[in-house]
Amino acid sequence: MNKNSEALWGLQSMAEPIDWDAVYAAELPRVYNFFLYKVGDREHAQDLTATTFERAWKLRSRYHPARAAISTWLFGIARNVLKGHYRKIRLSGQRQQDITLLEEMPAKVDLEKIVQQQQEKDRLRRILLELPAREQDLVALKYGAGLTNREIAQVAGLSESNVGSILHRTVTKVRARLEENDGR
Repeated sequence: MNKNSEALWGLQSMAEPIDWDAVYAAELPRVYNFFLYKVGDREHAQDLTATTFERAWKLRSRYHPARAAISTWLFGIARNVLKGHYRKIRLSGQRQQDITLLEEMPAKVDLEKIVQQQQEKDRLRRILLELPAREQDLVALKYGAGLTNREIAQVAGLSESNVGSILHRTVTKVRARLEENDGR
């Protein structure tokens, strides 16, 4: 494998140290968006993101560049952190927090438009929450974290074409549900 191939696949030779500052800077927004998409609460998303990076730092000796790109490894950790979060909620008897993203109010407030947008987001959220867990995860990795289908495939242990097919069917299903609710 030549240097260009290594760069393309995100692999490094074992002799090259990982620039953790660069990894943190590059992956922090994606990991945070993944959690924000999944839990819908900024504070929880920040906490889960911090936990993910702390765990990655502690487990850094277990990372093997030949097996997967650093982002794939990091999102594997993030998914495990999320599972632990949901398990903790379930065991404590707490209700999973409703996904509500607070938005800054513009200077000129068009209250009717804001209410309508919030209703559309709520409807989309309800439809997404009705999806099977695997589809929810794939949607969160694609649209929340901004991962490519190849990266999602590595994280989820699926083929790239399978990820593409599942996402296509899921988006088609969600669009149909949205249109059905609009009475179109």
